[in-house]
Amino acid sequence: MARSHQFRNGLIHYDPDFACRGYTLFCGGGCAYLIDMQGRVCKRWTDPRGIQYAQLLPNGHLICRAVSSPQVQGMRGLNGQSPCVFELDWDGQVVWQYEDEWLHHDQHRLENGNTLLLAWRWLPDEVGARVKGGIAKPDDPPQLLADVILEVDPAGKVVRQWNSWEHLDVDEDVICPMDHRLEWTHANSICVTPDGDWLVSFRRTHTVAAIDPQTGAFRWKWGRGAVYHQHDAKVLPNGHLLLFDNGVHRFGDSDFSRAVEVDREKGEIVWSYQDDPPFHFYSVMAGSADRLPNGNTLICHASVGRLFEVTRGHEIVWEYVNPFYIQNPRLGGSINIVFKAHRHLLDDPALHDKDLDPARYGNLNRLYGPD
Repeated sequence: MARSHQFRNGLIHYDPDFACRGYTLFCGGGCAYLIDMQGRVCKRWTDPRGIQYAQLLPNGHLICRAVSSPQVQGMRGLNGQSPCVFELDWDGQVVWQYEDEWLHHDQHRLENGNTLLLAWRWLPDEVGARVKGGIAKPDDPPQLLADVILEVDPAGKVVRQWNSWEHLDVDEDVICPMDHRLEWTHANSICVTPDGDWLVSFRRTHTVAAIDPQTGAFRWKWGRGAVYHQHDAKVLPNGHLLLFDNGVHRFGDSDFSRAVEVDREKGEIVWSYQDDPPFHFYSVMAGSADRLPNGNTLICHASVGRLFEVTRGHEIVWEYVNPFYIQNPRLGGSINIVFKAHRHLLDDPALHDKDLDPARYGNLNRLYGPD
């Protein structure tokens, strides 16, 4: 993977005839940004705790997570932790928050006002002893970490908790043999399907799964042998899955990433985007794929902070590289990684009557905006 700060940052390319117009949300350098199609910052959120994994809600508020705790960053191989999830209004004021030292990765605001959260818990010893796969290290904790899903109401009360070990199968849900045996499944995205099921991506078992929120049972699982260490699974209006296949530890092939659309019922990948040669597009961590109303796909090449929009025919019609770098004590050096990105259309209710004048961020745009 090339280090993108050796090359041009900011807006790289924009074809207004074929790109889907709107504002792109992403996190970089501990802040959240909305940029326009010209790559100009039109809105920035900041918080003393840092901002990551941000999502824009229909009311114009931002739900996001604080950056990782120093003590957890020191646990080699444990990525994505946060001690707090919080909601900021358009002016950056905190209107809601929930604290838990083991929150990680993603969240989803439900229509009833509750919030789905991913978190880790220590796996009971009797279960951990039967979990298969992974590579143990001498300084590992005595227990494995396992995923739970918390449903939290606006008052901060946990009204539902799903424990992964009560539903996973130790013979089927096996940790990738090349992964660190520090945690079992490593959930990295959660959302709700049109049928009301919870859709979760489990990175270390190469699995996307739908969970019945009433019973906690898996309705289906898909992915093992087809995708590798994937992120950002979602259901499209046509019922297909869209996800970012990182391609880490790809069996029998070189590592490369791709965005894939899957007809799960047929078990077929019906569309994908990868580079030529494939290894030019590779992200060992994070990443997203977002289907746009005009049929294009917004892809986040996470490890180098590159966001780009492609047509069904694989033509790149918009490309931007995150210019906001941050020092990372765990990975070392300065990085511009972007976990995921989302395009909000011009008529999105979240942006109604909002001030998106790039002149408000004139200094930022003189430094990082288009030439």
